[in-house]
Amino acid sequence: MEWNILTAQNLAIIERKVNSQSFSPAQYEIVRRLIYGTADFEYQSIISFLHEPLHSGGAALSARVPILVDTAIIQAGINDLLQETFLNPIYCLDHIALPSGLPSTKSKVWQTVARCHPAGIYIIGSNALMLLSLLDLIEAGQIKPSLIIATPAAFIGKEMMNNRLKNCSVAQIRIDNSKGGIASAIAIF
Repeated sequence: MEWNILTAQNLAIIERKVNSQSFSPAQYEIVRRLIYGTADFEYQSIISFLHEPLHSGGAALSARVPILVDTAIIQAGINDLLQETFLNPIYCLDHIALPSGLPSTKSKVWQTVARCHPAGIYIIGSNALMLLSLLDLIEAGQIKPSLIIATPAAFIGKEMMNNRLKNCSVAQIRIDNSKGGIASAIAIF
């Protein structure tokens, strides 16, 4: 985050309005960044951290575990930070070339890529079907991601997706209502 007087003033407003006692110091930094990036204070009450995601995600970053994202926008949004820190490879579903004439869906391609990186960090900011495909693989015992950041905005099926996430033992940071999206995923990362 680039600091200037406006940034400092905005963060001061967030400091006054957010109950930092509800979060660990590291979680609070994520919540603060999410609110700063979205200008939406509701995120403090709808973000969930489950199964020690910061510890698991930090260890995965240090081990240079691949990061798999669902959109090129997320890849671009986190790439500079990774180039300055851990240098983890980032794979984006939008960039995977499919052979011509191959009848396939993005979800099937996502599952194939996930099987190649069963311990990867998965960031899903827009495609709820990819999250469901990922959950299918987790529930079948085929993969065990190091971390899932799940922020797809959705009205239909979001509660079911979140319930499936809650019931799996994977480290995760997720948004618990229909809000979310790509900007939220980038801010959390």
